[in-house]
Amino acid sequence: MGTRASVVWTPEFLGYELDDSHPLDPIRLDLTMRLARGLGVLDGVELHAPEAAPDSEIERVHTPSYISAVKSAPEVAFGIGHGLGTDDNPIFPRMHEASALVCGGSLLAAQHIAEGRTDRAVNIAGGLHHAMADRAAGFCVYNDCSIAIAWLLEQGYERIVYLDVDVHHGDGVQAAFYGDPRVMTISIHQHPLTLWPGTGWPAEYGSGDGAGYAVNVPMLPGTKDAGWLRAFHAVVPSLLRAYRPQILVTQCGADTHAEDPLANLGLSVDGHREIYRTLRRLVDQACEGKWLALGGGGYALFRVVPRSWTHLLATVLDRDLEPARPLPADWVAHAATLTRRPLPTAMTDGCEVGYEPWTEGGDSVDTAVVEVRRAVFPLHGLDPDDPRD
Repeated sequence: MGTRASVVWTPEFLGYELDDSHPLDPIRLDLTMRLARGLGVLDGVELHAPEAAPDSEIERVHTPSYISAVKSAPEVAFGIGHGLGTDDNPIFPRMHEASALVCGGSLLAAQHIAEGRTDRAVNIAGGLHHAMADRAAGFCVYNDCSIAIAWLLEQGYERIVYLDVDVHHGDGVQAAFYGDPRVMTISIHQHPLTLWPGTGWPAEYGSGDGAGYAVNVPMLPGTKDAGWLRAFHAVVPSLLRAYRPQILVTQCGADTHAEDPLANLGLSVDGHREIYRTLRRLVDQACEGKWLALGGGGYALFRVVPRSWTHLLATVLDRDLEPARPLPADWVAHAATLTRRPLPTAMTDGCEVGYEPWTEGGDSVDTAVVEVRRAVFPLHGLDPDDPRD
């Protein structure tokens, strides 16, 4: 297999089901694991089932009063507060238990890396990056990303990069570590003027000792693979080389895809595959080979998320799939019983993933690139105007 890697999974993750009609449908997780198995990505791979995170771990990020509210919410008809009981965050049975299990999955993945059992670990059920200390937000009850990072800090890690490629700003993780230079948060997301939560401007670059350790790269609606990759390469590799993180934690939301119903970027499954492969290269070059990969958003449940996250699993496991690889007939037959939409036939959208480096020409993403480089790069000894940095 190459580099050791752990996959955290239990069918009980499917219990995080906010509502029958909610866009965050756990069927996307089931379809991903079915597809990964059908393509042989998980052949011979031990799947590690987590336990629910105890309150003591969740309290690393969330207040005791909020945890109590989550526990009691299913028994309370109204007035619970804390962002619970809204259209985005409806109350559902065993809400605390299901949310704590997701946190336990990300903690287990982090523990495998910290204990030296593996260099990389992945939890596709994780990535609930919007939850705040005392409230639910954006389909997220508990913030498993922040809980795993806080646990790593407790183990002695001093330089962690959290890189969020979801279409929505990684606001909850940014808020948790906004003044902490031990955690650099980098979020590449749709422009806050055009998408919830309306945060993630280049001027949000941290406070106090954490100034320069929050990095936000907003992308205009319609940005495709080439523009997204151009912006990524103009910002991220230089910061990783300067900061020298001991581990990279990534939130790999698939909702940047052109078909996602809740957002307006234009990436392809091929672009997602290239992002994951780029992350793997950067992990080996600048992050001591340590990579904790989490899932996230993604609401094109049948056509996009299973293919994108199967590529993620394959990349973490060094079992890369060729884009033209056909989808297994039995997977297609099963998915067809669940949706009337046409299904893809291969692991590709047929898109090229080349991009023009920031050193050449001009692109609509360049305004964001220049703004974030000028806001953050000097604080790390980098020249914002020199393309070599």
